[in-house]
Amino acid sequence: MKTQDAINLALEMELDLVEISPKAEPPVCRITEYKKFLYDQKKKQKEIKAKQQKVVVKEIRFGPNTDDHDFQFKLKHARKFLEEGSKLKAYVFFRGRTIVFKERGEILLLKFAQELEDIGVVEQLPRLEGKRMTIIFNPKKK
Repeated sequence: MKTQDAINLALEMELDLVEISPKAEPPVCRITEYKKFLYDQKKKQKEIKAKQQKVVVKEIRFGPNTDDHDFQFKLKHARKFLEEGSKLKAYVFFRGRTIVFKERGEILLLKFAQELEDIGVVEQLPRLEGKRMTIIFNPKKK
């Protein structure tokens, strides 16, 4: 239908001519009430947004000289976070001269990954970024 004919038809019905798909060949239009069209679009967007899952990232911080008891304590928290479905970012923070213990930090994070392998998947292996060595976990799919 020609554009002018569609506009005249919409005016006769006292409704609006709304372009639905401008990139289609020829463009797709609909005769409808524009406010209702906007309302329906907003409703669809809200529905899509409600179905989305929000990703929560929890962080756990270690020092390069973290003791075994502290390690177990933080491991327990990490397990809880992963069971809740949150992402987990564990990092070793190096202060001052402790940067010379990079391998200790890496060993600590790899041990941490090994302990969590039953409920978490390593997304990113230990990587040094400035004064932090980080590792990222995703919860395992059920």
